[in-house]
Amino acid sequence: MFDLRRATRLAIATLALPTVAVACGGQTDSNGESVTVYTGRHYGIEAVFDEFTEATGIEVRFTTGSDPELRERLLAEGDNTPADLVMTADAANIELASQAGLFAAVDSNTLTSAIPAELRSPDNTWFALSRRLRVIMYSTERVSEPPTSYAALGDSEWSGKLCLRPSTHPYTQSLVASLILHLGDDEALKVVESWVANDPLYINSDTDILEAIAAGDCDVALANTYYLPRLLADDPAFPVAISWPDQDSNGAHVNVSAAGVTKSAPNRAGAIRLLEWLATKGQSTFSDANFEYPADPSVAPASALSSFGDFVADLAAVRELGRLNPRAVEVLSAAGYE
Repeated sequence: MFDLRRATRLAIATLALPTVAVACGGQTDSNGESVTVYTGRHYGIEAVFDEFTEATGIEVRFTTGSDPELRERLLAEGDNTPADLVMTADAANIELASQAGLFAAVDSNTLTSAIPAELRSPDNTWFALSRRLRVIMYSTERVSEPPTSYAALGDSEWSGKLCLRPSTHPYTQSLVASLILHLGDDEALKVVESWVANDPLYINSDTDILEAIAAGDCDVALANTYYLPRLLADDPAFPVAISWPDQDSNGAHVNVSAAGVTKSAPNRAGAIRLLEWLATKGQSTFSDANFEYPADPSVAPASALSSFGDFVADLAAVRELGRLNPRAVEVLSAAGYE
């Protein structure tokens, strides 16, 4: 008999190599000004850059890839990098790039007014542009009382019914880093060990995880919030819902899409202008393109998110995820998390 759980484990993919693209929305100005972006956040990004070009006349050229790949590329290019702005899909990776000395601080009242202190680095080398939350997803057909905490996913009732992303994925590592911050290494290890004890099905795609819930391959899972409204847009009856975790304690784990201006930016002024636009006039466009929550709390999220209700978010951990990333990797390894 075909073993889906074993086959899925064997099929976990390695990180994809970067792709290169250019956005040339609208007409460039008379000087042909352009900004070059390295971005690990790729969902809907071309339309966002096109809107910026239409508003400012500044062309955006961009290269996509995973956050670690782009960081290594920047390190290899050094002062000769063509990149003006770097955008990541994970808070830990933007902080790791900052720690590597790849960014220059930006002194901008526009940015500090729009982006809360918890969602930007203390030295203003990077700024969050949108929030995504990694939460508990569950089957509305088979689960009447879903888990309400990350630790509860380790309860024995979810044995053989749990789907998780692999340990190599930054979303997994950042979530575990937040557990370490709030619980300490030992207690975080116990939580992760309890997940592993439930013999989870590891799937390297949040979309596939939600579809696995719908298909009955698991009943509960961890996934980023924005994947669910995508599926609901195609099928309003899609049988998966969110359980907001840890609402009586630290809140749901927050990760961010964020950006920083490179230390050797050929067009520093243009990069800052793009960053400021993304944090203000472009906030809705940027966050709505991927059903993410805006970083600016005064900007309303996409209407598709309203049905998910209000929630307590763990903002305290965002700036600590990069510092705690090595310890998170150690905890995952010690727990036997695949």
